[in-house]
Amino acid sequence: MISETNPKSATKASSLISVIGASSVGTLIEWYDFYIFGSLATVLATKFFPEGNPTAAFLSTLATFAAGFVVRPFGALFFGRLGDLIGRKYTFMVTLMLMGGATFAIGLIPSYETIGFMAPLLVLILRLLQGLALGGEYGGAATYVAEHSPANKRGFWTSWIQTTATIGLFVSLLVILVTRKSLSKEDFDEWGWRIPFLVSIFMVFISYIIRRNMSESPLFAKVKAEGKTSTNPLKESFGNKLNFKFVLLALFGATMGQGVVWYTGQFYAMNFIKTVCNVDAIQSDELMTVALLMGTPFFVVFGWLSDKIGRKGIMLAGMLIAILTYRPIYEKMYQTTNLKNKQEITANFSIDSTLAPDPKVEGGSIKTTTTKRAYTDGTLLTEVSRLKIAADVNAEPAKPEIKKTVLITDTDRWALIWLVFIQVLYVTLVYGPIAAFLVEMFPTKIRYTSMSLPYHIGNGVFGGLLPAVATYLATGAKEVNLAAEKAGTAAPYAAPYLEGLWYPILVAAVSLVIGIFYIKNRPQAAEEA
Repeated sequence: MISETNPKSATKASSLISVIGASSVGTLIEWYDFYIFGSLATVLATKFFPEGNPTAAFLSTLATFAAGFVVRPFGALFFGRLGDLIGRKYTFMVTLMLMGGATFAIGLIPSYETIGFMAPLLVLILRLLQGLALGGEYGGAATYVAEHSPANKRGFWTSWIQTTATIGLFVSLLVILVTRKSLSKEDFDEWGWRIPFLVSIFMVFISYIIRRNMSESPLFAKVKAEGKTSTNPLKESFGNKLNFKFVLLALFGATMGQGVVWYTGQFYAMNFIKTVCNVDAIQSDELMTVALLMGTPFFVVFGWLSDKIGRKGIMLAGMLIAILTYRPIYEKMYQTTNLKNKQEITANFSIDSTLAPDPKVEGGSIKTTTTKRAYTDGTLLTEVSRLKIAADVNAEPAKPEIKKTVLITDTDRWALIWLVFIQVLYVTLVYGPIAAFLVEMFPTKIRYTSMSLPYHIGNGVFGGLLPAVATYLATGAKEVNLAAEKAGTAAPYAAPYLEGLWYPILVAAVSLVIGIFYIKNRPQAAEEA
């Protein structure tokens, strides 16, 4: 008899390694597929959305990125039910193929310039398919590994699955970095950005071969053999008052806070460095890659520690520290790259203007002005202004598109790496123990369904919306300050670039309070399967 409470009855450690390896490879590739879009958000904004307002295009890209997260709960319900009815293995084979196909297809979509509004519409549809697939993937992989693991080491073994999300982001940044360095800037912007999407199909194929040879979870196989599988996982998960109570506690007391900490420390940090600090894209990807590589082992450290001292305290500690330190960390990130804090070498100032025909407007032209500044610490600023000039002299003058790129010094680069690394540590605190924590809340026959929904609402909705919501709040605060300046009144926001952080701070604070008062360290004893 295989018992969840008897460590000796679980899969042997040697077999567990192959189980985790097979599960992790597929999950890692699915995260890579899902996050390649977010990693290239600043480039995709120029490809799939109309020109003329870079901020609006970037926000639209983030909204499309977030759409994939919003539908994850629906994927959790659909595939969770499937996984509890027919098995874990089959279900996340389906999600793998769906994710891989959607990612490959995004790399084939023509630009907005070629097919107009069909471009963002097709991207949105494919992002929704990705979200549905990921909604079914994580719960299956976490459940599969947990059901092979001894109860007293469940935090350690499931924490390896937790590393796949960060490693998937790491791999996406690495592939983008290699592609950028292998091509000229012009070629990458023109067609090279498609390569990271297209190469994913090969990784998906390899993962499919590996997963095809996996066996079913022993706990689920036993339940199925005894005829004890659920006939209606959705009803038993959410129609049962006691179980539904644990679903709500899992969401509002754990995954909601965990989700915003996860996406602040990784995606919002990356967007902040690129769009607020204006750090060069290659430098941004490099420093994010280093910080993620440094932080990833701590998922396993805190997963292991949760087996010793409990899951709850570790996760809530991560939320609390994040709440208290986010604003000082991001202020330090901003000031590290703030050119007002640096001394310009005026002798190195240069400005160059060119006038060329506008290929999209007959009789129109584009004036490109490139300004370069150098600073005593080695920092370099390149500012490119593109102004479209209409053929009709009576036409309303267009606003110039301005793009700033800052090449930072090694000292500033390492300062940003450490500041991002600290945030990744927060991520490992809240995320390392979460799979074991969720698995232990729900019985085997409805576990896939029950744990998937709160996880994907917490991460997909509260976490996935974070980059778009936080950017919107920060942009709004900046516009309010500009309006006040024009009106000759005092600016209401001393640091508008920090206003977006109120979203993760408030969400994590609510989750922290609920977690402290309403969740036990081991909330529900798992039954024997």
